[in-house]
Amino acid sequence: MPQSSSPPYGGVGGAIDAMKEKLTVIKVGGKIVEEEATLRRLLDDFAAIKGNKVLVHGGGRSATKIASQLGIESRMVNGRRITDAETLKVVTMVYGGLVNKNVVAGLQARGVNALGLTGADMNVIRSVKRPVKEVDYGFVGDVEKVDASLLSELIHKGVVPVMAPLTHDGKGNMLNTNADTIAGETAKALSALFDVTLVYCFEKRGVLRDESDDDSVIPQITRSDFERYVVEGVIQGGMIPKLENAFQAIDAGVSEVVITLASAIGTADGTRIVREGLA
Repeated sequence: MPQSSSPPYGGVGGAIDAMKEKLTVIKVGGKIVEEEATLRRLLDDFAAIKGNKVLVHGGGRSATKIASQLGIESRMVNGRRITDAETLKVVTMVYGGLVNKNVVAGLQARGVNALGLTGADMNVIRSVKRPVKEVDYGFVGDVEKVDASLLSELIHKGVVPVMAPLTHDGKGNMLNTNADTIAGETAKALSALFDVTLVYCFEKRGVLRDESDDDSVIPQITRSDFERYVVEGVIQGGMIPKLENAFQAIDAGVSEVVITLASAIGTADGTRIVREGLA
């Protein structure tokens, strides 16, 4: 696919390896893809991103709604779904079917040659069932391997992967898998072949200096900045593990991680997490 001459993302990390084509991995939550107005805006914005790209989506609210209609109780622990055998059937239908194919059809209507994938398709993401510790999460997968070569072949053929939050264990079992994790692990694996920017879409405009002020976005953060902000109490609570995950991606070869609103993808808005020395 053609490389954008002035992409909205990757400007900082792109200097690392000018020989690699740029690739943008966008992760959006279920709320965005489950509502008609926000889905339409997302599809328009995603279609407008130039060059190679991958979309990873959630779908939890739809799964909860349909499970309820089927008389199946949804149980959550620390924001994570307990996935018993009946719930696994629901999330497989909803994530891999209803939500994923709505996104794919919408992108096709916008001229984007999208292909919906779960981890089981082409064996693209293999996981292991999460071991039982304090909580038994059931059929939940922790990513073990992403086949970057197969994804790369699709991307180079002009295909845009649209990835549902489902993987498999190689033994015939589907596994419910966190969409943030799928996005991060996919970006890490593809960073060996592309100059990757990973974009996490959250409910805020970025990482804020003041949680009560939506205009206090920190435009760029290196690891030393992050450590200083934590000590100063600027970054705290749930944002700490989010940024730890972002820096793990950076350490694994991802050029840049962006935290922003879904409505801001394709713009310069948001917070960029970058390697030290590239700020």
